[in-house]
Amino acid sequence: MHGKVALVTGGSRGIGAASALRLARDGADVAVTYVAREEAAQEVVRRVEAMGRRGLALRADSADAVEAADAVRHTVETFGRLDVLVNNVGLGVLGPLESLSLPEVDRVLAVNVRGVFLTSQAAAAHLSEGGRIVTVGSCMTQRVPGPGGTLYAMSKAALTGLTKALARELGGRGITANIVHPGPVDTEMNPADGPHAQEQAAMTALGRYGTAEEVAATVAHLAGPDGAYLTGAEFSVDGGHAA
Repeated sequence: MHGKVALVTGGSRGIGAASALRLARDGADVAVTYVAREEAAQEVVRRVEAMGRRGLALRADSADAVEAADAVRHTVETFGRLDVLVNNVGLGVLGPLESLSLPEVDRVLAVNVRGVFLTSQAAAAHLSEGGRIVTVGSCMTQRVPGPGGTLYAMSKAALTGLTKALARELGGRGITANIVHPGPVDTEMNPADGPHAQEQAAMTALGRYGTAEEVAATVAHLAGPDGAYLTGAEFSVDGGHAA
């Protein structure tokens, strides 16, 4: 990944931060976006720079067409190129179907679907030959273990169609597009010691939560040279949640 540039949306924490750091460890310069957690994003940048790479933190709401395009533009202006886009940003709203409000529906779809489309659209204009788009989906696109996940599962399932279409549309330029479906992962949003963690861990074949770094390893593989012949595909990093 030496000489490559990556943009990781929602890169201030969790899987996004782990992916940014793994890509930097593999040699890439990395930009991360954030909305509210500037200090956390700057800490990721500091850790990237401590590895001898260049880092950049950008405030950008991916659901905003202007801000999504600006994040891509600023990355290219700062680093001179763009080789990898990791669509990690996402919003989880869970609850009974009848309880979900229209503003909640609109916001989840704006962030989880519209934002990924807009960022991918903006990035496609700048990705170099052989570029990579890696999108973070969810194990709930393959198995919804109980009620309350309708909105979230719908929003993440849409990304599979987007990924396959991007693979076809951009394949002529040697650009790949893949989606990674994490299972229960120990993050701030879904901690391994949370109130429902025991039940979630029990749904996996391995009987445990994954780590953000385990997901990031697959993201990095798809983003790197060994991922050159992988495109339009789904990869489950879920401990057997869908088995």
